[in-house]
Amino acid sequence: MTDIAFQFLLVLFLAACFAGFVDSIAGGGGLITIPVLLIVGIPPLQAIATNKLQSQFAAASATIAYARKGHINLHSQLPMALMAMAGGACGALLASVVPASVLAGAIPFLLIAIALFFALKPNLADADGHRRVPPFVFGITVVPLVGLYDGVFGPGAGSFYMLGFVLLAGFGLLKATANTKLINFGSNFGSFLVFAVTGSILWKVGLMMGVGQFIGAQIGSGLAMKKGAKLIKPLLVISCLALAAKLLADPGHPVRVWLGW
Repeated sequence: MTDIAFQFLLVLFLAACFAGFVDSIAGGGGLITIPVLLIVGIPPLQAIATNKLQSQFAAASATIAYARKGHINLHSQLPMALMAMAGGACGALLASVVPASVLAGAIPFLLIAIALFFALKPNLADADGHRRVPPFVFGITVVPLVGLYDGVFGPGAGSFYMLGFVLLAGFGLLKATANTKLINFGSNFGSFLVFAVTGSILWKVGLMMGVGQFIGAQIGSGLAMKKGAKLIKPLLVISCLALAAKLLADPGHPVRVWLGW
C-alpha cells in the first residue's frame, strides 16, 4: 500500500467517524461519505454500494446505544425494520430501472419542507405527542415506501423516517431519532444485500469506514440522549438544508437544466 493510498484511507476513516456522529443524531451521513468516496476516485456505483455497507455500522451502533437506554422497543419495532429491509431490497433492484433524475427533481424541495416543519413547528420536544396512524398501518405504508426510496436513491431517507415518526406516529424527537436508526438499518441492509450480490462493494474500504462509523455513532447517540431535542432539532434542520443544497448544486439537477442555470 502506497503512502497516497494510506492517506486516502485515513481521510475516508475520519470522514466516516464524522458521518457516523452526524447520522446518529440527525441523519444525512451519506452527505459526507459519498462525496469523499467520489473525491478519492471511486466510481459512482461502487461508491453508493460501498456506502450502503459502511453506513450500516452507524445505524447499528446508534440502535444499540439507544436500545440500551430504553429508547427503542426492539420487540415491537422489529417487524417495521423487516418491512424497511424488504423496501430497501426492492428499491435497490429498481435502481437500475428508475432514473435517478426522476427522484432528484423533487427531493431537495421535500427536504426543505421537512426542515421548515421542524424549524417552525412549536412545542417539538422529547415527549410523545398525538398518534395519528396506528402502528400497523404506519409499518405497512410509510416504512416500506421510505425503504423503497432508500434503496432506489437514498439521500434524506432518515429525515423522511423522522418526519413520519413525529407527524404520524406521535413520537417525541429523541424517540423518533432512536427508532429511525433501527428502521434505517433495515432499509440499508436490504439494499446492501442486493449490491453484495451484484459485486459492486469495495469490502476493505467499506469495513474500514464501518469501524469509523461505529465509533462516531456511539459518540453522537450518547450526546443526543444527553441533550435531547435541543441538539436534535437544529442538527436535523441543518442536515436537511445542507442535503437539499448539495442536490441542487449539481449542474445536472433537473430543475437547473430546466431553468438553464
